This record gives sequence, C-alpha cells and structure tokens, in this order.
Amino acid sequence: MFELIADLPAGTRMVLVFFLLMLLRVPIAFALGLSAVYAMWHMGFGLDIAGDLIATGITKFSLLAIPFFILAGTLMGSLGIAERMIRFFRVLVGGLPGGMGVVGTVVCLFWGAVSGSGPASVAAIGPMIIKGMEEDGYRRAYAAGLVCTGAALSIVIPPSIGLVIYGVIAETSISKLFLAAILPGTLMGLIMMVTLPLGRVSRHPTGASSLKDSPSLRAMGLMPYHEFPYRRRLWLTFRESFWGLMTPVVILGGIYSGVFTPTEAALVATVYALCVGALAYRTLSVPKLYEALGDAAASSAVVMLVVAYASLFGWVVTVDDLVGTYSGLLLGLSDNEWVILLVIMLILLLVGMFMDAVTVMFISLPIFLPVVHQMGWDPVWFGVLLMVNLSIGLITPPVGINLYVAANVTQLSIEQVAKGALPFMLICLIGLAIIAAFPALSLMLVNALN
Repeated sequence: MFELIADLPAGTRMVLVFFLLMLLRVPIAFALGLSAVYAMWHMGFGLDIAGDLIATGITKFSLLAIPFFILAGTLMGSLGIAERMIRFFRVLVGGLPGGMGVVGTVVCLFWGAVSGSGPASVAAIGPMIIKGMEEDGYRRAYAAGLVCTGAALSIVIPPSIGLVIYGVIAETSISKLFLAAILPGTLMGLIMMVTLPLGRVSRHPTGASSLKDSPSLRAMGLMPYHEFPYRRRLWLTFRESFWGLMTPVVILGGIYSGVFTPTEAALVATVYALCVGALAYRTLSVPKLYEALGDAAASSAVVMLVVAYASLFGWVVTVDDLVGTYSGLLLGLSDNEWVILLVIMLILLLVGMFMDAVTVMFISLPIFLPVVHQMGWDPVWFGVLLMVNLSIGLITPPVGINLYVAANVTQLSIEQVAKGALPFMLICLIGLAIIAAFPALSLMLVNALN
C-alpha cells in the first residue's frame, strides 16, 4: 500500500496528506500549507520560494475587499444598525402570515447585502430574530435553522466575500457576479418561506392575544409605538432605520453607476458605517470601535490565512498538472453536460460538509474552471451556482460554521440546531436545482444592463 502511495504524483499525495491532516483536526489553513510544503519537498523545489508564492497569493488588489466588507458588517452590527432594521421590517411585514418567520427571512436577506459574511450575520441579527420567532410561536431550533440558512445566503447576495474571491480566482468581473446573484439570492429567500408552517407550533405560545407585552418588542424599542396606527408606526421605524436601509443602495448603486469598483465599495461601506454611527445614530464610541476592529481583524485573519496557504496549494496543483489530470477525468465521465454538472455539484456539496467555502474554492476551482470553459458554460452563472452550493455547506455538519454560531446564541446543541435547519437544507437543494436548470435566471440582469 505504501509503495502504491509512493508511486502517486506529488500533487495527488498532497491532496491525500491534506485530507489526512483534516481528519487529525489540524486547522484548515495549516493543513493546506503543510501538505503543499510536503509536495514541494518531494518535487525537489526549494522551500525558499514558499514565501514569494504566499506574498504573490495575497497581494492582489481585489482581496482588499474582504477585510473591509467584514469590518463594515461588524460595525453595522455593533452600532445598532441591525437593530433598527429589524424594527422596521417587524412593522412592515410582521403582520403577514408567518409573522416573525417572514421578518427573519427578509432581515436575513437584507443583512446579506450589508454584511457579506454568514457567521457575522448570525451573530449580529440572530439573537433578536430567534427571540422574536419564539414569542411568535416558532420552535427555537427551527428559528435557529432559519437564521443559519438566511445568513448563509450572505455569501450569495451581493456584496459577497465569496463572489469577490471567485472573481479573483476565475478572473471574472466581480460587478457582473454581484449583479447575477441578486435574483437567485432573492429566489432562495422566497422559497425559504415555504417551510414556515413546519416550524410554527402556536401563534400565541404564552397565551397572549397580541404581542403588546412581547419582550422582543421591548428590546427592539417598539413598545412606545405599538398603540400607534400602522402607517404611523411604519413611518417612525422607517425614519429611524433610513440610514441603515440606504447601505445596499450606496454600495450597489455606486458600483453599477461606475462611481467606484467593488473593491473600493468595501472601503466606502466601512466609511459609511462609521459616519452613520457617529453622525446619524450617535452610537459610535471608542470602546465599540475597538471591539469592532478586533472582531473584524480576527475574522479577516482567518480568511486571509487560508488564502495565503491556499496559494501554495494551488501552485502545486498547477505545476503537477493536477488540473489537466482531474479535469480530463471529469470530462471523460460522460458526453452529457448535465451529468458532468451533477457530478461537480455533488462533489462540492460533499466537500462543503467538511471545509469552509474559501478553502473549497481554492482547491476545486483550478480543476473545475477548465471544465466550465470546455463545456461552454458561462463563468458568471457558474460562480453564482457555486455560491449557492457552498452556502448549503454553512448549514451542514460537521463543519457548518453557522450552526456553531447559532448554537452558541441559543444555548442549544449542534444536533438540535442542525435538525432545525434540515427543512431549509432540502429547500436550498431545490433552489440549487432551479438555478442550475435555468441559467437565464442568473444572467437576466447581467444581459439587461450590458
């Protein structure tokens, strides 16, 4: 057996070592780096080039969007912007069938256009939405599953950190990717609402006839408004949340009007969040700024460390021609493009259960992108399809990071949260199939504006 492994190409052995390190629970970034260094050593390359490869991998202008989008989302969560948006949407759609379930879905979709990070979205908006859904008759585990899934769509709905990374790897227009993701992301949110009757066990679990005494309303600052007419309440909450609601307009409007690039938009979003917190809401303080900078730096460091070591991994994949070998195997499976697409999607779903989205992209895209070009698929459509697929990985054990954040927020076990997210996993698979079957859904806005 060892002789058989020794006869394998260095790149293939690198992949095997990577998965072995993963089984030993070595952090993903270090598993990437160690397996790549192992392969480079066997290929006879000096390790002195590793530093140059790492520097080349992370010194890309487009990657600057990652830390700044993370910082913008963190600031908007800590400065009360999320809370004000929940107030507004609670009044706007809270009276519809489904109550806080509809509110939670809408807020998650909207927050995805602000944060761009799934775990950050769960932490920022999860506690208030889950509490409100419980009071509105939903099971806690189901509410946690809804927030996990809605937050997972943060990597689909622009501005998406995942789409930024895909655009860098695939050398595809990030602006077009953002535009293409709007309708599929909205579709995924709408079909999430199909499951709302499954999670609502009672309209008034506490026996109350209304939510006038709801602790979540009090926490959201709605208690002074609950006696007002609907239009008055809607206006008051809209006025309070206006500057937060303008965030996606500023970001996406600036990108598509040509005022700034997607990378520059990340910096604009950060400055905008600081201005809103300091001037409009007056919630910005030195301690809050320090805390937000620390949280954003920690989150950015995790992502960028993976990006840095993935550059080594990707270099070995290229030099050892794993791209040609494995893409050739994929193309040789069948002459039917749908069979090949199905195989790719199944691989991504399986790998997404064990690795985060960034790692999956850096490992798989060098192999899959040549197939995409060979089959004549639109790389913009494939990028959106990839993001939807990887968003499902954020809610699938054992490495579904959103599940861990939600478990921490709700004090439930991972198993309970995963069970609550199960209906949403099935719904997301249906959405994935729709987006795969109808590429025009993703390309409609792109074609209309070009």
